[in-house]
Amino acid sequence: MSLFRKKSITDLIREVGQKDITLKKELGAFDLTMLGIGAIIGTGIFVLTGVAAAEHAGPALIISFILSGLACVFAALCYAEFASTVPVSGSAYTYSYAIFGELIAWMLGWVLILEYGLASSAVASGWSGYFQGLLSGFGIHLPKALSSAYDPANGTYVDIPAIAIIFIITLLLSQGVKKSARLNTIMVTIKIAVVLLFIAVGVWYVEPANWTPFMPFGFSGVVNGAATVFFAYIGFDAVATAAEEVKNPQKNMPIGIIASLMVCTILYIVVSAILTGIVPYTELGVKNPVAFALNYINQDWVAGFISLGAITGITTVLLVMVYGQSRLFYAISRDGLLPKVFSKIDKKRQTPIVNSWITCVLVAFFAGVLPLNKLAELVNIGTLFAFMTVSIGILYLRKNKQAPSTGFRVPFVPWIPILAFLFCGYLALQLPAVTWKGFGIWLVIGLVVYFGYGRRHSKLNKNKERMNKAS
Repeated sequence: MSLFRKKSITDLIREVGQKDITLKKELGAFDLTMLGIGAIIGTGIFVLTGVAAAEHAGPALIISFILSGLACVFAALCYAEFASTVPVSGSAYTYSYAIFGELIAWMLGWVLILEYGLASSAVASGWSGYFQGLLSGFGIHLPKALSSAYDPANGTYVDIPAIAIIFIITLLLSQGVKKSARLNTIMVTIKIAVVLLFIAVGVWYVEPANWTPFMPFGFSGVVNGAATVFFAYIGFDAVATAAEEVKNPQKNMPIGIIASLMVCTILYIVVSAILTGIVPYTELGVKNPVAFALNYINQDWVAGFISLGAITGITTVLLVMVYGQSRLFYAISRDGLLPKVFSKIDKKRQTPIVNSWITCVLVAFFAGVLPLNKLAELVNIGTLFAFMTVSIGILYLRKNKQAPSTGFRVPFVPWIPILAFLFCGYLALQLPAVTWKGFGIWLVIGLVVYFGYGRRHSKLNKNKERMNKAS
């Protein structure tokens, strides 16, 4: 039973106020909404839309985005209730500690480390590609050996731009969450303006004939497309990791999570409709589909702005992902399941600076040295696993009457959590077998780490030992 020992919601909230481990409360609903949009709109809208249309869904990509969006909306409602009820860093990891106990919480935290870590590394690699494209426009070219991840066959050994942007992001985060949020808001405003520019220009060039056949790969293609573009929605859950740094979290956390997801879903649907209306879906299998569509209709000047928007958009995704990773390490360390260094807070800036730089080194290593294209689906499966766990957690929360009556409440329980679980489970089953094998290996490694370190150093375990000695 010690594997499933729990922390009560009251204990979790009480720990937040303990001396020397308090994070500064500076974020409001607008900051959270912008963080969410910053995390969601990036590689999904600027990269994945073309591949998903060309290889999976065709013009029915619109339905793929709606299916993925529904799965996320249902899960977002569940996240919103937990974030309002348990305004503590750690997101789904912390919620699971209160609902399912230590072992499940650790495994979920371990999965989230995979999600944020690989997503950060993959996004940094994408940023490097766009940045080098921008430099080449000015006639500047990096040595090939320093331009991409380790691949001696192609003459590349390390991705210097990817490493550099992660260090810059970490330097910013170490200055405090409010400064980071301000810069994020500026960059989010730029990329939303760029997306709206594409919509305003592109809508006049839509050819309805390009939407026929609407579903060339059948409904199975639409579902596969939904599983692919699900990556485009990853990020709103990172908003929940900011809970301890939010003013009035009971009110502001649900607004930030739900508002950011709704804005992004609408933009995704409109952009995919215009994209497939401008260019025949068979020609969209490119890395920069939005810019490609504008070149297709000879609007090269707008395509230049799109490239700028893509770089800005990917930067904000990286900012929120690295932030989420550091706050996750902080929460797990505070519970004793990771070394204490991860939960050490700088007294002046009230942020976990040492933790942030350790996160930086780890993410930079993966981004700079390891080719991550084959591991992208692991990010999806980790996220879906977290969403499913949180959805079931709401049912436990209500059944055991653990939630206080104040704060946001998921409507239509148990139907919304059940739908969230089923939608996410269905999308997870669409992922390839090799992804499931990789996910299984990661879980086994997590179990080894838990039984080798976490279980013995857990605060709950030490409390139990003290009680036994006292008796």
